[in-house]
Amino acid sequence: MPIKVGDRLPEATFKVKTENGIEDVTTSQLCAGRTVVIFAVPGAFTPTCHLEHVPSFLANLEALEAKGVDEVVCVAVNDPFVMEAWEKATGASGKIRMLADGNGTFTRAIGMDFDGSAIGLGTRSKRYAMLVRDGVVEILNVEDNPGEMETSAAEKILEAL
Repeated sequence: MPIKVGDRLPEATFKVKTENGIEDVTTSQLCAGRTVVIFAVPGAFTPTCHLEHVPSFLANLEALEAKGVDEVVCVAVNDPFVMEAWEKATGASGKIRMLADGNGTFTRAIGMDFDGSAIGLGTRSKRYAMLVRDGVVEILNVEDNPGEMETSAAEKILEAL
């Protein structure tokens, strides 16, 4: 069953590439006592994700912070090496934390997975954006079509705050 507003995020571990190697980041570490926007994309470097979704959050980062958001995080079912390269390519370094859900564990646990095998993607994440306060989902905007970005843009989260 997909996650919904009012639900607590399940405990999950993401991978991130740092100067010290591959490190773990858990949902508890990410969300405890904090307000976090988590947005997910079907894949790093894919057209809508690269050209629209990440740029919408980069352009609205200051406005989100002004509304009390502590951090903006992007999750994708990609490996941490791809996420690090994508972070650099988008200019998100130091602005948006890119977390790898390489096996789709978190994505499946919250019911946001879909089968993209028809176009060679395998299991991927639906496109969504959520506001999480101290681990509880307060806003959740999920796209009907993974190739579109309408309800999951940063502007939609800002409107809801």
